[in-house]
This record gives sequence, structure tokens and C-alpha cells, in this order.
Amino acid sequence: MQQSTDDPIIVYRDTALVVIVKPGGLLAVPGRGIEKQDCVVARIRRMLPGMIEQPAVHRLDMHTSGLMVLAVTSQAHRLLSWQFERRQVDKRYIALLEGIISLQEGEIRLPFRLDPDNRPCQVYDPRQGKMGITRWRHLGAEEGRTRIEFTPLTGRTHQLRVHSAHPLGLGTPIVGDRLYGNGQEGEQMLLHASRLAFTHPSSGEPIAFDSPAPF
Repeated sequence: MQQSTDDPIIVYRDTALVVIVKPGGLLAVPGRGIEKQDCVVARIRRMLPGMIEQPAVHRLDMHTSGLMVLAVTSQAHRLLSWQFERRQVDKRYIALLEGIISLQEGEIRLPFRLDPDNRPCQVYDPRQGKMGITRWRHLGAEEGRTRIEFTPLTGRTHQLRVHSAHPLGLGTPIVGDRLYGNGQEGEQMLLHASRLAFTHPSSGEPIAFDSPAPF
């Protein structure tokens, strides 16, 4: 699968961390195989060679665009990871869904797991799945599509994509989603990490970033 040729955009940088906007179509971290080594981490480490070897404290799906934070130092990585693990980071996403959603807001709770026969797809499994929790808010209807703000309370793989598409979620996939919707090869998935707020690992002060969705 062809990677994005666009580089991540650095929106903030200090001695502890870097915040970037990831383009859709670029891996967040390296995958398996030489063809999957081009990623956000590799490109940012080339720009900032003093970073630790594994600076990512969270990930975005390859086809998701938006805000990511990377640690420059080991101490910053430990403290940022602690916040993500304890759900102390405010993460919000903007998505366009393929159909019209009539409700205005809600909370989705769906247990799901990896489908080992159809990787990397996730499947609903009320017995063996792990719970994913997402709050959502209706932002408007646009030409037969619905703009939604998602606030994930858990950080499961493909959580927002599954919660959008599954009949027990919103029942309406994200535009451009090839795994759970009707997206086509080369089409951009319209899911963007639009807000990231956390406590700075060095100063202890709250810090927040916003990135408008490019769609």
C-alpha cells in the first residue's frame, strides 16, 4: 500500500515533546517488513535526531489524519504514557459519516476484538471482546452525510471506525473507510484527530492543541 508523500507538520516543539499533524495515509509507527518502515516516527526522528528511539506514546490509524504527540526524552515518554493509560488525555476526532444520523448525541459501548482470519479487521464479540467506549456529538448534516465529533474514552484499535459502522453503534461507516465501509483504493478516510490536551510532562501545566479537519 502506497504511503503518503506528505510529511508530518510540527505544530509545537520543546525539549520534552513534539506535537505534529499526521497526514492520512502515513503509518504512525513502523510495521513489519522493510516496506512498512516509513512512518511518522521515522520521519520525525530524521528531523530531530536527538529524540529517543521509540518516541510514540499513542498511535493513529494509517488512514486517520490529525494530532499526535511524541516524546523527546525517556522521562517525557513515561509520564505521557501514564496519562494515556489512565485516560487523562482529552482526545477528540471529527468524522464525516456516509449517511444521516438523526440523534444528536450519545455514548457507544461495544466489546470487540481482532478477527484473526481477516486482519486487521476488528469484530464485535460480547463474550471475548474488550469494551470500547466512545461519546459522540452530532455537528451537522452535509449533502447526505453527517459530521460527528467523537470523544473516545478508551483507545482500542479501529474503535471509532467500528463504533461508526456497526449496527449496534451508529450503523453508518466513515466516508472512505475501506475496511468497514464503502471506501475505494486511493480514497481518503474522513477521520481527523482534531484535539489533544494533556499535562505537560516537565512543567506540570495543562497544554492543548486543536487542528481543524481538512474536510
